[in-house]
Amino acid sequence: MLKIRLQRVGKKNEPSFRLVLTESQNSTKSGKFLEILGSHNFRKDGTIIKADRIKHWISKGAQVSDTAHNLLVTSKVLDAKKKNVLPKKTVAKKEEAVAA
Repeated sequence: MLKIRLQRVGKKNEPSFRLVLTESQNSTKSGKFLEILGSHNFRKDGTIIKADRIKHWISKGAQVSDTAHNLLVTSKVLDAKKKNVLPKKTVAKKEEAVAA
């Protein structure tokens, strides 16, 4: 299955990201991708997105990762709500034992 997701590039402690189309089995750090669809730098807020290519691949059935989805919604490429990407809070084991 094809997936659109972020791939980290850049120096140590200076992250920038590529928006790439890749197979879902490929690891994010493998460097294997089919097409570069854009780039994003969170520190400088510089975003370059190829909206027509992203819409093309989504129409062909490519899935978008949650973080990439939120980036595309912010850039107004997709017309949808943002997804919650923060991990769910879990109750500590100590508190569970006290409650029981």
